[in-house]
Amino acid sequence: MTEADDAPIRYSMRTHVGKVRSANEDAVIGLPEHQLWAVSDGMGGHKNGAYASNAIVEALGALSPSLPAGELMQSARDAVLEAHETILAESARNGGATIGATVVMLLISAGHFACLWAGDSRLYKLSDGKLQRVSRDHSLVADLVEAGHLTDEEAENHPHSNVITRAVGVGEVLEVDKRIGRVGRGDRFLLCSDGLTKYANDALLEEVLQTEPIETISERLLQIALDGGGADNISVIVVELGEDEADSLTQADTERTVVPGAPSGGGL
Repeated sequence: MTEADDAPIRYSMRTHVGKVRSANEDAVIGLPEHQLWAVSDGMGGHKNGAYASNAIVEALGALSPSLPAGELMQSARDAVLEAHETILAESARNGGATIGATVVMLLISAGHFACLWAGDSRLYKLSDGKLQRVSRDHSLVADLVEAGHLTDEEAENHPHSNVITRAVGVGEVLEVDKRIGRVGRGDRFLLCSDGLTKYANDALLEEVLQTEPIETISERLLQIALDGGGADNISVIVVELGEDEADSLTQADTERTVVPGAPSGGGL
């Protein structure tokens, strides 16, 4: 990593197969020139899951960095919808096999952020030392929690906690949810697949995001999941806003924190 005191945004990312799976169906992408980051968690078996998650990050990677912020957000959503159609076509070529992936995406521009997502990969925001879950899982247990039938703690240990209700490439029509908010100095964002959140509750995530340096934070979060059992693929991206000029971010001011084995701009 190259230090740059005047860089408002830095980030760190990792993806790992875990301790049990034989292949990594997750994919991550960091596009500092777009101020866009995304995590995708594939489903449908080794080959199919990897196909789906990589279709999403490849569609995002093809976006033009010269787009204005508002157009970029719409184009990012359109890229996910394009990936949806690509995955559906692949499923048809495979006799209707289940092929799909979650996606969670963060975009930052001019003192604001946008979160786009489908599925149960998550975006968290740490601001003033407090952790907020920005996205809401599209899952069976999340629906039960919202209806008052389960507590958050019961949902984490529910036998159907891995059943998602929305995914890219599944169903004829895909709805991509969106949430927008403001950013401030020192804010941090965590994008992750459920390979992390199976082993780290909100209190632990808040502690790590408050204390761990950006240079080592993705490795620290990865190790928490591996130490917990690593039964699933694990993907983590942490994006950090610097202490200066958080309200006037520009694409030229973005710095990448490089993690060996996790290159920016492609699926892993």
